[in-house]
Amino acid sequence: MQTKKFGDNGPQVSVIGQGTWYLDRGDRKAAVAALKRGIDAGTTHIDTAEMYGDAELVIADAMSGRRDELFLVSKVLPSNASRRGTITACERSLKRLKTDRLDCYLLHWRGTTPLAETVAAFDELIAAGKIRSWGVSNFDTEDLDELLDVAGEGKIACNQVLYHLQERAIEHAVIPWCEQHGVAVVAYSPFGHNDFPSSSSRAGTLLQSIAQAHKATPRQVALSFLTRLPSVLAIPKASNAEHAAENAAAGTLKLSGDELAALDAAFPRGPKPRSLPML
Repeated sequence: MQTKKFGDNGPQVSVIGQGTWYLDRGDRKAAVAALKRGIDAGTTHIDTAEMYGDAELVIADAMSGRRDELFLVSKVLPSNASRRGTITACERSLKRLKTDRLDCYLLHWRGTTPLAETVAAFDELIAAGKIRSWGVSNFDTEDLDELLDVAGEGKIACNQVLYHLQERAIEHAVIPWCEQHGVAVVAYSPFGHNDFPSSSSRAGTLLQSIAQAHKATPRQVALSFLTRLPSVLAIPKASNAEHAAENAAAGTLKLSGDELAALDAAFPRGPKPRSLPML
């Protein structure tokens, strides 16, 4: 499994991780088995959130006895992101995950609480050893600028954002901003939300062709393309062990320059949107 540094000051983390949104809504045993298979295959970056229902409980079962192998991330809701609320939410997540620390803790999206309050809570949690780093999710460059003014350089570990073949808006400004300031970019929903390219479409046919050349799958090709930049990692979700293994194998797939160029042309990033797309 290829690894990348998680921000300027972070550890090496698996370039392909495991997302857990909706993971609690299917078969519990299958979800636990998928997470375990992914861990076995090297996708040790596991992402969750207090908003994700019982996903934290599923993860607790899957990582029992293996906590030290993992890079574990959770998120606080904006409605809980006051100084005291952030600390309480983190402690609640730690209890549900049955662990004593998170490797990174994120503000799920921008809310009305002043960023200074949330950052102060993050700093307090780091001092207490309850989190090792912090970041944000769904932040556009204007929000990142404001956050940087509050926290200073070197404090923001990551920005987790929507990024898939048919939604490349973050390439215009968010990725360049993060690369300039040493912030990891984590792609959520890297297969889109029920809109992965059809195998019968022209772009889908290209994906299939490149996949066949590498004895890979179209989804593995998509993950390899999305993580082609040094700052980008991806957290696809898998609801069964077979899909978890498929996702993990993308962590060793290397596309050629010609293949990357063909995919870039087939899935144009389009104009810069007025606001950052998010789910």
